[in-house]
Amino acid sequence: MHKKWVELDAMDTRARSNGVEHWTRKGDVKLFLWRKAPPSGQAPKGTILFVHGSSMAGQPTFDLTVPGRPDSSVMDWFAARGFDAWCMDMEGYGRSDKNRPINCGIANGADDLAAGSEYVLKHSAHKKLMMYGISSGALRAAMFTERHPERIARLALDSFVWTGKGSPTLAERVKKLPEFQSKNRRPIDRAFVRGIFARDHPGTADEATIEAFADAILALDDSVPTGTYVDMCSKLPLVDPKKIPVPTIVMRGEYDGIASLEDCLEFYSLLPNSDKQFSLMAGIAHVTFQQKNYQTVYHILHAFFATPEPVYRG
Repeated sequence: MHKKWVELDAMDTRARSNGVEHWTRKGDVKLFLWRKAPPSGQAPKGTILFVHGSSMAGQPTFDLTVPGRPDSSVMDWFAARGFDAWCMDMEGYGRSDKNRPINCGIANGADDLAAGSEYVLKHSAHKKLMMYGISSGALRAAMFTERHPERIARLALDSFVWTGKGSPTLAERVKKLPEFQSKNRRPIDRAFVRGIFARDHPGTADEATIEAFADAILALDDSVPTGTYVDMCSKLPLVDPKKIPVPTIVMRGEYDGIASLEDCLEFYSLLPNSDKQFSLMAGIAHVTFQQKNYQTVYHILHAFFATPEPVYRG
């Protein structure tokens, strides 16, 4: 079993964090998982599965190292606070298989989460997972939760798009829909990654983080599947909030061009579980863990995942 050791900044909550790779299968498809466990001898407070978005794999999003930027790895941050932190690469991304001639849309990602969550639960101290998804990862996580609510203790949907109403990013993206529909993969490069941070509200992320993020993404992929773009431009809504019965938080950055406030609030209002929260995050655009205000995101997510279960519901 391969282990990766990551040297962290001296100000980080842990001087060193070890990660362990895991593999599972969805039929003939090999799927990569990455785990950061809590300190040895400490019983985990919860098991979290982080779900990445359309244009980057799991480790660049959730286990990033940026010199001089404390706690850039959200997985390390949660592991240091007693959580068993996992992420995985969806089919077509990162170290998971990229062989099948398909565009790996949202439903396919929900299938990946079915296989990945089954594996994680077999290696977890908990009977249910906490799940966090960002952007199209939030759609994957929501669709998976519709299908398997019995596996989810708490669900966090960040940069979530429901109907697409009021989304300037999707309004621009739909202009290229025929191109995305014509192929299964689309190229990405450093200019593309930088464009993610420039399109909504320039200045919400620092240059060193953007460059480190691009380095980590491009070390694994020079192209990514088109399926999530096709689905978000032509098939929304893909999930029904009334069919998500678990405690849920909807998180939206103030400047996020994907997730309109109106769309997110309407989705939130229809969630049936009264144990729910909505958080508008000041000074934040898309890809929230790579923003200058990333510690705000950590705090909000930790508070939700650490919330005690209600002892009275009336």
